Amino acid sequence: MADNLLEIRDLAVEFGTDIGTTHALREVSFDVLRGKVTAIVGESGSGKSVTANCIMRLIQPPGRITGGKIHFSPNDAPAYDIAALPNKDPRLLDLRGGSVSMVFQEPMTALSPVYTVGNQVAEAILCHRNVSKEEAFEEAADMLRRVGIDNVDRRIQQYPFEFSGGMRQRVVIAMALVCHPQLLICDEPTTALDVTIQAEILTLIRDLQKDLKNSVLFITHDLGVVAQMADQVVVMYQGRVLEVGSVRQVLKTPVHPYTRGLLAAIPGLATKGARLATIASVVGDADLTTPHPLMTLADGRQVSLSSAQLADLELTDD
Repeated sequence: MADNLLEIRDLAVEFGTDIGTTHALREVSFDVLRGKVTAIVGESGSGKSVTANCIMRLIQPPGRITGGKIHFSPNDAPAYDIAALPNKDPRLLDLRGGSVSMVFQEPMTALSPVYTVGNQVAEAILCHRNVSKEEAFEEAADMLRRVGIDNVDRRIQQYPFEFSGGMRQRVVIAMALVCHPQLLICDEPTTALDVTIQAEILTLIRDLQKDLKNSVLFITHDLGVVAQMADQVVVMYQGRVLEVGSVRQVLKTPVHPYTRGLLAAIPGLATKGARLATIASVVGDADLTTPHPLMTLADGRQVSLSSAQLADLELTDD
């Protein structure tokens, strides 16, 4: 559809191991809305990062995409299925860092220690656009200023180890946005930062998204971040999508028991003698282990529930 930049349908990923096959993703389906922020939430191991790596086609052996489609509809080119592209297709070069960029969780793994910050940001431009090295460095400097780095003339000549963690993450964001991607994927970009820097980085990403009018796929396990950042929320568990809806629907009136469990497990203050809620204390095994296809409810959200549970919801709505 015209309003969807990305449509993922029945995506499946397997990893071969010495003890058998691990199904990392099972029939994952959701849309990334054009010009909006879509958040993927879930506990560790739910398949959030694997989904992001599939979009960038970064899944390497022993992992492989075994089924499904990733339908990408760029503004300036015909739509195509990312999952079906051959490994040497030239569209993959344009996709990675051009049409789609990614901000990783740990900036030091995304930055080379032997090249200056300026070289690394300018390289992203030179790889995707036909400009001179001088023009690339000028654009790199402008983007570094835009993400809040001062004294750019000096900083652009420095190496990543000379930057603080928050500043390194700003450099990674500059690298990701310098080619004006239509989709920015943020894979838990604030997890390794202290809370004050987290707030600055989140505000920066949100402000740049509104300014550049691109789409953002934000991966996190922090529901407070989701409430601040997202327009749409995708809830995942063990490689499956359990609920998709607007941020208000999912956080205010969650339907799936697992979503309710996630919200109940948010750390907080318990009364004296009481224990903090956990997902296991709220959600039954049957709600998690029994797969059901995503069904669309009357309010537009999608949820993976049994027919009996859906009937109870309809009775409740009436």
